[in-house]
Amino acid sequence: MSGWASRGEVLRRWGTRARDELRERWQRFERVWRRSMQLRVVVSTLALSSVVICVLGMVLQTQITYQLMTAKERAAIGQVQSSLPVLERELTAVDPNSDDVSQQLEQALNRLTTPNSNDSAQQPAAGAFEPVLVDGAGAGSEPHPFAGPLRDVPGGLRRFVEQGQLAKQITTVPRGNEPVTMLVVGTPVDSSTRSLQAYLLFPLTSEKSTLGFVQSTLLVGGLVLVVLLGAITNLVTRQVVRPVRQAAQNAARLADGDLDQRMRVIGEDDVARLAESFNEMADSLKQQIKQLEEFGQLQRRFTSDVSHELRTPLTTVRMAADVLHASREQFPPGLARSTELLVDELDRFEALLADLLEISRLDAGVAELAAEPLDLPAIVQRAVDSVRGIAETSKVPLRVEVAGDDLDLVGDARRVERIVRNLIANAIDHAEGGPVEIRFGADDRAVAVSVRDYGVGLRPGEAELVFTRFWRADPSRNRRTGGTGLGLSISSEDARLHGGLLDAWGEPGSGSCFRLTLPRTPGQDFTDSPLALPVGRRIAAPGALLARTLDAQSDGEQEGESAVRDTGPARLSEPSPHDSADQERAEHPPSEDQARVDQAKADHARSGRAAPVERGWEDLR
Repeated sequence: MSGWASRGEVLRRWGTRARDELRERWQRFERVWRRSMQLRVVVSTLALSSVVICVLGMVLQTQITYQLMTAKERAAIGQVQSSLPVLERELTAVDPNSDDVSQQLEQALNRLTTPNSNDSAQQPAAGAFEPVLVDGAGAGSEPHPFAGPLRDVPGGLRRFVEQGQLAKQITTVPRGNEPVTMLVVGTPVDSSTRSLQAYLLFPLTSEKSTLGFVQSTLLVGGLVLVVLLGAITNLVTRQVVRPVRQAAQNAARLADGDLDQRMRVIGEDDVARLAESFNEMADSLKQQIKQLEEFGQLQRRFTSDVSHELRTPLTTVRMAADVLHASREQFPPGLARSTELLVDELDRFEALLADLLEISRLDAGVAELAAEPLDLPAIVQRAVDSVRGIAETSKVPLRVEVAGDDLDLVGDARRVERIVRNLIANAIDHAEGGPVEIRFGADDRAVAVSVRDYGVGLRPGEAELVFTRFWRADPSRNRRTGGTGLGLSISSEDARLHGGLLDAWGEPGSGSCFRLTLPRTPGQDFTDSPLALPVGRRIAAPGALLARTLDAQSDGEQEGESAVRDTGPARLSEPSPHDSADQERAEHPPSEDQARVDQAKADHARSGRAAPVERGWEDLR
C-alpha cells in the first residue's frame, strides 16, 4: 500500500511540475506574442495560408479522383462492349442441351483472356481484368459460376445484370494478405443458345498509386508553400517592422537625453515619410529644449544678477533704516511704527535675496556640500532653539523625542539645519495651536527626522504644489515665521544634494508630517526610510525623486509606510470652516492622535501652557 502511495505522490509531483512548466512556457509565449508584431503577423499569415492550402488541396484531390475514376469507368465499359462480340461468337457453338456447358464456357473465358493479335477489339483498353462468366439459365435460382471468382462480384450488381442492365460498382475484395479495390462491370450476354452474364473485375491499383502520389505531392507542396509563405511574410514584415523598432529605440534614446538620434530616410514611401516626420519632431524637440535651456540660464543669470545688484542699495537702505530705528523713540507714534515696519520688511527682503541667491546656485548646479561628521539631534536642537520664540508667540508646544539610536551622519551642517528649521517653522504656521512633534529614526544606511503637526493638513488636489517656489496655500493667511515662499523648495534641493529624500504626508483635519531621510554618507544608497510616516497619503519631494529611484518596499516595511510614492510635491491646505469640521468629526470619530491633539489644545487654552507629555518626550515649549 505504501508503494502505491509513493508512486502516486511521485506522479502527482511530476504532474505538478509538468503543469507549472507548461504554464511558464505559455506565459513566455504570451509575453512574446504581445510584444512582437512581427510574430503575430507571421503566425496569422501561416494559419490563414494553411487553411487556404488545405481547402485547395482537398478540392484538387477530389477533382483528380473524380477524373481518374471517370476515365477508368469509361475504359472499363468500353472493354466490356468490345468483349461482347468475342463472347457471342464463342457461345454460338455451345450446345444448350449438353451437360458439358461449363467446359464450353471455360473455353470462351480462355478465349476472352487470351489476346489475339488479329483482333484489336480484344486488346485490354482498360488494363488487366479478371472475367467472370455466369450461367443464367437457372433464373430465379442460385446461378452457378462457370469461371472466375463469383464471390468477388457484389450481389446487388448481379441483380441488376440479371434484369438485363449494364451495371458497374467499386468494391474491395481479398487478395492474399491485403484487400484490393476493384471496379466490377457486369453486362448480360445475348446468345442463341443460353442466357449468360459476363462480369469484368478491373483492379484499381494503378489509380490508387496515382492518387497516393498526388496526395503526397499536394502535402509536400503545401508544406513547402507554407514555409515559403512564412519566410516571405517574415521578410516583408521585417522590412515594415524594422523602421518602427528603430523609431522606438531612437525615441527611447531621445527620452534619455541623446537629442542627436535620427532615423535613416530611404525612398519616398510611408516608412520614409515616418522617418522624415520623426526627424522633424526630433529637430523641433532639440530646438525647443535648447531654447528652454538658454531661457533657464538667462533666468538664473537674471536672478543672480538682480540679487547681487540689489545688495548694494539694500545695504544703504539698511543703514538708513537702522539709524531711524535707533531714533524711533524720538519720533511720533505713527512714524515710529512705520520705522519698525520698515526694518521688519527689510529683514524679510534680505532673507528673500539670500534665498534667491541660494536658488540660483542650486539651479546652476554649483552648490557644493561642506561635508563633515554631524550629530543629528544636536542639529535639530539648534533648529528648535532658532524658532522657539516664534513657537512661544504662537503658543505652539514643541516636543522632541528623546533620541536613543545612533544618529551620526556625514553632511552639510548648515543645509541640514536649514531643512529642519524650515520644516519646524512650516509646522508652526499650520499647527493651529496644536503641538509639533519631532521624531528620529536610524538604521545601518540612513537616518531620518520627522516633523508632525496636527493642524489643517493636506487637501487632495493640492499635493503637487507644496514644494513649488513662491507658493502659499492661502495668500491671505498670516505667516508667523515671515517666510519667503522658498523654504520647502530649497529644503528639497538640499536633501537631493545629500542623496536623501524629503517626504510629506497629510490629511485634512488630521495635520501633516514631513520626513527628512538622509544617508549616513552623501550619495549612499538606501531602500527604506528608518522612520515610518503615519498611515495615509504620502508625497515625495520632486527633487529627491529626480535624484534617485528607490526600490520597491520590502515585505518587512514598517507599519504605516506607503508602498507607492507620488510623483508630485505636497502642499499644506488651508483650514476648513468650523461647521464642516464639526460635521466631519460627528460623522467620523477622532483617531487616537486627533483625540490627543484636541485634549492638548483644550488644556493649552485653559492653562496657557502645553499639556503634559508622555514619557520619552522633552517639552521645549
